[in-house]
This record gives sequence, structure tokens and C-alpha cells, in this order.
Amino acid sequence: MERRIYADNAATTRVTEPVLQAMLPYFTEQYGNPSSIYKLGRDAHSTIKDARQRIAKCLGAEENEIYFTSGGSEADNWAIKGTALRLSEKGKKHIITSVFEHHAVLHTCEFLEKQGYEVTYVPVDEKGLVNPLDIENAIREDTALVTIMYANNEIGTIQPVEEIASICKEKGVLFHTDAVQAVGNVEIDVKKQGIDMLSLSGHKIHAQKGIGVLYIRKGILVPNLVHGGAQERNRRAGTENVPAIVGLAKALEIATENIPEKIEKVTEKRNRLIDGLLTIPRTRLNGDRDKRLCGNCNISILGIEGEFLLLSLDAKGIAASSGSACTSGELDPSHVLLSLGLCHEVAHGSLRLSIDETITDEEIDYIISAVKEVAERGRMMSPLWDSITSGKVDFEMI
Repeated sequence: MERRIYADNAATTRVTEPVLQAMLPYFTEQYGNPSSIYKLGRDAHSTIKDARQRIAKCLGAEENEIYFTSGGSEADNWAIKGTALRLSEKGKKHIITSVFEHHAVLHTCEFLEKQGYEVTYVPVDEKGLVNPLDIENAIREDTALVTIMYANNEIGTIQPVEEIASICKEKGVLFHTDAVQAVGNVEIDVKKQGIDMLSLSGHKIHAQKGIGVLYIRKGILVPNLVHGGAQERNRRAGTENVPAIVGLAKALEIATENIPEKIEKVTEKRNRLIDGLLTIPRTRLNGDRDKRLCGNCNISILGIEGEFLLLSLDAKGIAASSGSACTSGELDPSHVLLSLGLCHEVAHGSLRLSIDETITDEEIDYIISAVKEVAERGRMMSPLWDSITSGKVDFEMI
């Protein structure tokens, strides 16, 4: 059989069997519209209520603070645009975020800037961490919202969310966090941590694609992003995706069941992977070694392009990701890696491997061996690497 190793769980995850089995009846048997008043519809409505309660419990929230969306991007858009629209009426048209947020946040902020809002983009340090003091110093009288991701989607660094939330509360500013990568990988309690709004996405935790949640703390009024019917307590129109909602509830329960055990198990495997890859000359780990998601490994290999890495590893049966994506014929380095202070040449050779608890030590050894072979082969064909080894040019890995 052809060997296949999936090491791109930060991109998406497979729907697991327990989640699939929980969903199946709602495709073929219990398929009622939750807004209908006959039994099939009432049963669907009760099912959604049950799922909402279970999801709220996993997050330390209340049932009426959970709103279903089509995913993390919609949840981010709703939180940011909705807050900006509502608070602009009070003269608050300033938003604070970081330079290395997911594009669902960055592009939303760029859209608002075109509408006359002002956005402050706080930096991150060389290890990929936001300094809460920078947030505190950036807050102004007209600040409407601070939105900082819980964990970075590329380098996996976990941000000091609780400290940032505390600063925002003290200053009377709302705090939103994109927790798409963090949910199921770290313990989250929105009440204890002082989080006002939180976005999550099902397909990152073994639920299906196209379902997500926006947690909105009770008392916060955010205008509708989608208008139409009265679904989601008149806050988000559109007939609910009952199978996906059921699957999300099941997936979230499983993901949050034994997080400390998962962290211990996966961190050991991740460190084995990192240590093996760092034996390649002129290679660096991107992001803080310890304050990172347990399954995230992001490295830069000087003298090789990320696209070449991905295609070569795919030929060896390994699915991975890179901070360099070829779009419209242009190969641009990741904004996340550039924000760490990396030069373009170092950022171009990035590789993200995101593993879970199912990966074996033998598979990790195979990945390490494959990356070493690909890197050596790629460097043999690289004019840049030839210039480096001949002493004509050099680059700081920092």
C-alpha cells in the first residue's frame, strides 16, 4: 500500500467515526426544519438546543451565549464588524489587533479602514508573542475592540490571552479572540479568562467543514451579519445546519475531554520531530519552543523553497503545509514569518507540520528522514544555496 502520513491538522482534520455516527440520523431520518412546528421540526429544534448546551459547557459559557456560524471566518467577521458598527455610534472607531493574525481578521480590519475606521497593528517579538503592554499602550478613549488570536495558525504560538483580557476589562474595551487553532488544544474557560467574544471552527477539531461558533458574552449587543429569518434568537438568519451542529457538539466534547493528557502525549512527539529536523544545517524553529500548540512544528530551511518542500514531501506520501503559497504566479513569504523579523530568503523555506495524537514514532522518523532527503536534493539544485556555500552571500537565521 502507498504510504500516507497526514501532518496538516492545522489546515483541517478528518471527521472521526463517533462524530460521523452522531450526525448521520440528521441527514436521513431526523431531517426536520428547526423552525417548523410539527414534531419533526420540534425535534430538530430540541436537538439544536441540546447541542448548544453541550458546546457552552465545554467553553465555560452559557447556552444563550453560543451562536452558530458557517465557520471561524464568519465568526471573526461578525465579531469585528458588528462591534465596530455598534460602537461607532458612540464615537469609538479604533480597533487594535496584531500584525500576524489570520487573514479573516486582517482583511476584515483592512475593510473597516476603508470605511473610515482606524486600526492599530501591534507587533510580535522574534518568538511570535504579543506583549500585553503593547496592547495597553495602544488603547485609546475611542478604542472599540481588541482582537488577538489565541494561538497562531502558522507557528502555533499561544498568546497571553488572559492578561490581555484583563487589561481590556480594566480599560472598558471589548476583547475578542480567534481561538480556531486553540480550541481542543488548550483549556479554555471564557468566564474565568474574561473573554468577551470567541470564534471557533468545527473542521479543526474533527467535525465537518462549514460549521463554527461565535461566543458572545451576555450583555454585548452585536448587529446581525446575516439578515433574513429569526434563527439564532434573531441574531443570525438562515436555516440551521442540524447535522453539522450535532457533529460539532460531539467533536468539541471529545476534543476537550482530556486536554492535559493530550498535551503531554503530543508535545513529546512534537519535540521528537523538532529535534530531528533541527539537525539539518541552517535550519531554525519558528516561534517560541514552549509557548506553542502541542502539535505544531514550523521550521525554516535556508536555501530551499517551501513549494518545492511540499510537492516533494507529497510525492513521498506526506501532507504538510508551508508559509509560502504560490498564488497568481507569485511566491510570497508568509506575513507571519516576516513579522518575526525573518528575511525573505529564510521565510521562503518554511515548513509547517501539525500532528495529532494518532501519529506514531515510526511515522515521525519517516518524516524526519524524508525532509532531510528533500532538503539535500533541493539544495543541490538551488543557486541560492550554491551562493551561500561558496561564501558569496549569507543570511542570518536569527
